[in-house]
Amino acid sequence: MTPRRLFLWVLVWVWLAPPLRAEVEPHPIFSDHMVLQQGTPLRVWGKAKPGEKITVRLEREGQPVATAMATADDKGRWSVELPAQKAGTGFTLTVQGQNTVTFKNVAVGEVWICSGQSNMQWELWRLTRNDQGKKVAAQAKHPNIRLFTMPRRPALTPQEDFPVLKIKMQRDKEYDVVFGQWQECTPETAYEFSAVAYFFGRDLEKALNVPIGLIATNWGGTVCEAWTSLEALESVPDLKYLADRARQAQQSPPQKKGLNPNIPTVLFNGMIHPLLKFPIRGAIWYQGESNAPRAYEYRTLYPTMIQDWRKRWGHDFAFLGVQLAPYWDGNSEGVRYAELRDAQLHATRVLPKVGLAVITDVGEEKDIHPQQKEPVGARLALAARALAYGEKIVYSGPIFREAKFDGKKAILSFDHVGSGLVAKDGPLVGFTACGTDQVFKPAQAVIEGDKVVVTCDEVDRIVAVRYGWVNFAKPTLNLFNKEGLPASPFRTDDFPLTTQGKPKK
Repeated sequence: MTPRRLFLWVLVWVWLAPPLRAEVEPHPIFSDHMVLQQGTPLRVWGKAKPGEKITVRLEREGQPVATAMATADDKGRWSVELPAQKAGTGFTLTVQGQNTVTFKNVAVGEVWICSGQSNMQWELWRLTRNDQGKKVAAQAKHPNIRLFTMPRRPALTPQEDFPVLKIKMQRDKEYDVVFGQWQECTPETAYEFSAVAYFFGRDLEKALNVPIGLIATNWGGTVCEAWTSLEALESVPDLKYLADRARQAQQSPPQKKGLNPNIPTVLFNGMIHPLLKFPIRGAIWYQGESNAPRAYEYRTLYPTMIQDWRKRWGHDFAFLGVQLAPYWDGNSEGVRYAELRDAQLHATRVLPKVGLAVITDVGEEKDIHPQQKEPVGARLALAARALAYGEKIVYSGPIFREAKFDGKKAILSFDHVGSGLVAKDGPLVGFTACGTDQVFKPAQAVIEGDKVVVTCDEVDRIVAVRYGWVNFAKPTLNLFNKEGLPASPFRTDDFPLTTQGKPKK
């Protein structure tokens, strides 16, 4: 779905009728059914009449747990911190001033941001093959998983809050879908929620046995720079031109149309900034298709965004990306998707606690939105268990480490081999090699112990090897570890890339 079409969809949203104005207004992230992050001070904030005294109480099953007080400043802002809590359910949060606001069915557990473009947005109802979405949703009765979808709202400047919205949907029956409010995971709410995020949360809740809060803040067809702050873009010389575009938009805002969600910074401003005071454990991210024409730039842009989010949330949380699925992108033999995947892999090498769910086995040549979302969520959950929670498990497929060249032979070593390397469903495929002319030719590859040995009859002396270096590999790439996780596509060289181009101005 294009950004333009999605934007028109946003226009049909209906604002929920606001309640009569109360003197005390907690931030809209707080609602019934919410999940608060365990193991860190619980921050609660909002608005009130200037000078109004605010009392915030946390109770569990009728018993007091913690209390904090604050006085609204001259702009009516207030904030308190309650002591960190262990995971559990049955909490009630009460905010009292001249009026009282009570939130029920509150849980304490693990909170994750689920962001990116359409493959992260893709709801369960869109999984139509064999009615998978309906079948999965029918079983989605998980009272300890809580779902929250941010309103899709671009903004030229950082926003502090967001509206609570609803839209009438007609599927098998007509019903309301709510944006900007926590909901329990039920067959009805899961059906309208991100499929990747749902599968991730389902597996994580099963593994950890604690409440899981999933905040879906995503928008189809959007670029990475839209999710990055102005300050972060300005701080990197190669990205400053994107900051300049954002400033131009601020100085000359659209008068008639809606705001383009691909203007740099606008989704950070409207869909990330309002969440920054809400503690989280980590983030999952599925994006990159819209940046594929500038794949080389993504080597800088993607780590910049990750560092930006971490700085603003105040800790180096686990950040888990999904490597782009195989897709023809107009030409199956083209390489810009391969170059974008390489940029995603690069981020795991230059930043700590950055994971990558490799999905070379679930792509569809002519569909940019592959139907198989369950393996994506499952692999993200494995990465979370290892990188966020320290479990000693095999969470990644083989990742290229080093190559040794010997005439017509290259010997490749890998990290994350698990119990061993395997060629799934036949001999290894997808390898190419080149000599000093840098012209890559089809190569043969075999597994020898924990290494892969590559040979190529058409090359006198191999100087570089690539694996899966096309938009859509045919046949399907088949280097895995015995745990069933696929190897990431890779290159041993540092030759110039097709998307490298000249510096932007």
